[in-house]
Amino acid sequence: MELADILAEHAVLTCTGVTTKRQLFEILSEKAAELTGFPQAVILEALLGREELGSTGLGNGIAIPHGKISGLTGVTAVFARLDEPIEFDAVDDQPVDLVIMLLAPVGAGADHLKALSRVARLLRTESVVEQLRAETDPARLHAVLITPLEACAA
Repeated sequence: MELADILAEHAVLTCTGVTTKRQLFEILSEKAAELTGFPQAVILEALLGREELGSTGLGNGIAIPHGKISGLTGVTAVFARLDEPIEFDAVDDQPVDLVIMLLAPVGAGADHLKALSRVARLLRTESVVEQLRAETDPARLHAVLITPLEACAA
């Protein structure tokens, strides 16, 4: 599964003035509601419920909040680049500024795990992270995100 399959260009956000994890989740769930047609409150509840199990902050300023939505037809992603890092309770206690939210249908175990794995692998690639932090244009951020990893390593 490539990120291009689940991340639409208009699902890439640059966010200014975000100060809390909850505020970020509200922005992400609002965009996801627009993309999926599901109520924003349902998406927000799924994200917050998953986060209660443990932080989705991976370290190095990166987080992959995710949740499962009953009735969703496929995996959907929303990316946010924050102008200022926020506290996220990440595993390394560092604030977060790069976020890819993933939503998957309930029961979509393999697809959900493939998407999580793909995103985590991409965001462990130092050159990709550097490009994402240097860029502010959503279209160019999208282009960086959907470039196959093999091309990033070349």
